[in-house]
Amino acid sequence: MATTPFKDSELAHYMSKRILELRPKSQTEIAAEAGFPNANFLSMVKTGVSKLAIDRVPALAQALECDPAYLMRLALEQEVGSTAARALVEILGTPVSPNERLWLDEIRDASGNSDPRPTTRARTAIGSVFGK
Repeated sequence: MATTPFKDSELAHYMSKRILELRPKSQTEIAAEAGFPNANFLSMVKTGVSKLAIDRVPALAQALECDPAYLMRLALEQEVGSTAARALVEILGTPVSPNERLWLDEIRDASGNSDPRPTTRARTAIGSVFGK
């Protein structure tokens, strides 16, 4: 049985990166701000030993100074087998960050609100913006 089932998750990678970006704020300070009594839990999420409980997302997002919708999406992605996570996404849709909403607004504006189908050309153009 794997001891780090979530090590390759986007959340584990994001947490590692974000905690470094917040320096000189320590991991212990971040954990305390998020209401975790043990800073070691953040290490467990970063290394993929543990997943982040959905109900902890708002407080952790505030402590990480990040968008809660983005963090929620990453946490939901860890809940692959969870019927509750699937139900949340099915009912509410994938959480969208404010930055993603801005992109959507630009697409709507550029297309004249025509609900354009994502063609291969359009997908390639968007990919090139991000170096892909």
